[in-house]
Amino acid sequence: MSGTAADVIRIARAELGYQEGRSGGRWNNIQRYSPAVPGLEWSQGQPWCQTYQAYVFRQAGAAALAPVTASCAAAVRWFRDRGRFSEYPAVGAQVFFGPGGGSHVGLVYAYDRNYAYTVEGNTNATGSAEGDGVYLKKRARRDDYLYGYGYPAYPGGIVSADPGWARPVPPPAVRSVSLRALINSARADPPRAGNATSNFADVVIVEQALVAEGLLAAARADGHYGTDTIRAYAAWQRRCNFTGDDADGIPGHSSLTDLGEAHGFEVTP
Repeated sequence: MSGTAADVIRIARAELGYQEGRSGGRWNNIQRYSPAVPGLEWSQGQPWCQTYQAYVFRQAGAAALAPVTASCAAAVRWFRDRGRFSEYPAVGAQVFFGPGGGSHVGLVYAYDRNYAYTVEGNTNATGSAEGDGVYLKKRARRDDYLYGYGYPAYPGGIVSADPGWARPVPPPAVRSVSLRALINSARADPPRAGNATSNFADVVIVEQALVAEGLLAAARADGHYGTDTIRAYAAWQRRCNFTGDDADGIPGHSSLTDLGEAHGFEVTP
């Protein structure tokens, strides 16, 4: 791998669904990332959101682009010392939460005008900073809990919303999803094992909208159009007054357009 933002995001996404160990009926922070990062072996059994970030960058061939630490506060200082910290999101940036950024961290895989979309370790369905596994999250950019973003020095630069950053690239005003691609995913993904995806980008946009509608568990917004997403979309179709075979969980233009209008995305063929 060449250590690009796309490489880092790909490695991070591959860990979706992983959960730490349990003992005595409780999650115990025992996970596979601490032993896999030289210098962080000691962190086994500790909160591991930043350790997970160090693991991801190492696996992507980008270990030198991000801090090797188990401390979110130390990671913030690392980026600040290099002049690579911003209040604006960027694709492939680390995003820090809590006072001084010391409470929690995630990896930004996309953003729009209102939200940063992240892959996070040691969180859960509610977005806790002390969770149980690796999840996709949707974080409000203007939430007081969100502290800021560390920018890795990726080859070729970074796609950033920061107007003062070199070569800033604003996000698209409106996201879009392909109806054809979603139909294909709804038919292809359910039989596939685990969280295998056929069209991650479009599916996760729809799943995040279904989560916001209260129809899908946040942990299931993983880009895999599986049986849970089928059931959730069927519930959305029924909410749109479709019945019978017209509420089968496979998107149609009318119901998908209604969902997009409610949650900020357009529908393309």
